Amino acid sequence: MVEFGGWEMPVLYSGVIDEHNTVRTSAGLFDVSHMGEFDFSGPDALECVQYLTTNDASKLADGQAVYSLLPNDRGGLVDDVIVYRFNSQHLMLVVNAANIDKDWAWVMSHKKGNVTVTNKSDNFGLIALQGPKAAEILRPLTDINLDTLKLFHFASGKVAGKPNCIVARTGYTGEDGFEIFSGPSDASDIWSSLIETGRPRGLKPIGLGARDTLRLEMRYSLYGHEINDETNPFEAGLSWVVKMDKPGDFMSKEIFEKIKAEGPKRKCVGFRMVDQGIPREGYKIFTHDAQRNTHDEIGRVCSGTMSPSLQKAIGTGYVPVAVSQIGSKILIDIRGNKRLAEIVDTPFYKKR
Repeated sequence: MVEFGGWEMPVLYSGVIDEHNTVRTSAGLFDVSHMGEFDFSGPDALECVQYLTTNDASKLADGQAVYSLLPNDRGGLVDDVIVYRFNSQHLMLVVNAANIDKDWAWVMSHKKGNVTVTNKSDNFGLIALQGPKAAEILRPLTDINLDTLKLFHFASGKVAGKPNCIVARTGYTGEDGFEIFSGPSDASDIWSSLIETGRPRGLKPIGLGARDTLRLEMRYSLYGHEINDETNPFEAGLSWVVKMDKPGDFMSKEIFEKIKAEGPKRKCVGFRMVDQGIPREGYKIFTHDAQRNTHDEIGRVCSGTMSPSLQKAIGTGYVPVAVSQIGSKILIDIRGNKRLAEIVDTPFYKKR
């Protein structure tokens, strides 16, 4: 157990590799109740969310969600979020646990229009059920029709006999799965019911360690690693989340237009180790030139691990655009030894 965002969180239960492979082959259960939820209600709720975030929430149908970004006023990122639309006058942002206070301060100081914003982070328990058997496990425990619940859509109903739950078909692993919002006092019973129903199908509880290896294999950004207040969406590989032509203005729009026109100076790339060694956050990245005996430092590793699915060491890091092409060779300083790595296409893990 470790402290994380003010919570005591499990790093592992049976072991990172076992838990990782369980999610890839059957299903895993994550307690993500530490995530934050901000509720927007009122006549200008949609317009306010549109101004604060980069994706186009006006294109969402009721009961639909979308991945988005919460930019600051300098072209950097306050956080990455998921926007849930109940209707045009009721939306919700799910934010990262470590950023709840910072995000709340930012939203409250920049909200616009006739809208009431409520921090409901303490009003929810949140459980993520992820893996190819997730629907099979959840189906007998809910009155929500999972067969008609599409990816990044959500619906309200009962789960394990508990009313007023929200089930969203989203996730952070690259597998099919659901996130179940409930009252805090109901979360424990829902967890126990899912474990009991899912255990014969291979369901296991999953900790933070496997959550990180799963998301890294998919090249999903983690705030504080691939993105932060100083990174912009274009260098982070998240330009697809910035909808320049959406209705109205939004935070840092002019800055983003300039970056898009000029092109970013660096890019966050995925790389695979060619030499032995596992890259870790903060390790230095150097140029690779077989004709030279000296090498220039060009960046730092954002995330790195030994991929359980691929049995190869992988990582992400920022490098200048000139050396960001797939196939380019770089060097990672691993405990004083420069080890060869190659920039590769991502996601690292591609489902067959």
